[in-house]
Amino acid sequence: MTHSRQTIRELLDDHGLAPRRDLGQNFVADPNTVRRIAELARVGPGDHVVEIGAGLGSLTLALAETGATVTAVEVDRGVVPVLRATLTDAGADNVSVVEADAMAADWTTLIDPDVDGGWILVANLPYNVGTPLVCDVLDDVPHVSRILVMVQREVAERFAAPPGSSAYGAISVKAAYWGRARIVGHVPATVFVPKPNVESALVEITRHEPPDVQPQALFELVRTAFGQRRKMLRKSLAGLVTPEQFEAAGVAPTARPEELGVDAWVRLTDEVAR
Repeated sequence: MTHSRQTIRELLDDHGLAPRRDLGQNFVADPNTVRRIAELARVGPGDHVVEIGAGLGSLTLALAETGATVTAVEVDRGVVPVLRATLTDAGADNVSVVEADAMAADWTTLIDPDVDGGWILVANLPYNVGTPLVCDVLDDVPHVSRILVMVQREVAERFAAPPGSSAYGAISVKAAYWGRARIVGHVPATVFVPKPNVESALVEITRHEPPDVQPQALFELVRTAFGQRRKMLRKSLAGLVTPEQFEAAGVAPTARPEELGVDAWVRLTDEVAR
């Protein structure tokens, strides 16, 4: 059982609720969409899933149907009782609900870092937290081994962008450092209540062993360069990287930041650290 558009509206009306703009709430009101996300997540019995922004439970119910163990995190205290009741009515005893702000919480209190096989993050993320939350998870929550999130289409494109493309930027480098990012689907605005003004996309990031370099140093260099992305690296990184370090790293000082793949950024960081 998953929520239809009518079910969403009835749940909101019956409990005196309305989508909160300050929380970026857009509830998925299409059973086919949430089942598709659950299928793309490739989870089932024995897997541990954490869902951020569970809302009224549309995606939660679809994930529960897979047989995976699900931890559903929701920050809106007005919605949490409705979510709990929905899951109880559906007999979804493989789901536990946690009332918390995932942007502020200690993730070791949200999900057990020692479960076998790690965790899969599956979520319809509010547009206003999509980028920072995924970046925080990549940086700080290594026990999340795979991510499948629905975010604004442009954000998904930035996570998955290859070097040289117009969408390629600092978060593209971060995603490539920690894992492999790819867009696995697109979602029209019409499946949401309320209907947003933008399209959404599903981006999957699968962790791999990161390159052997200090990540904070790498990301600081990347952020500095992309802060002046139209300038050549010799200008944007002046005072941080010498001509000799550019040469030793095999990076042209006349290149612009979007031309460098993660391997080149690693070599440059290594030379600066010597």
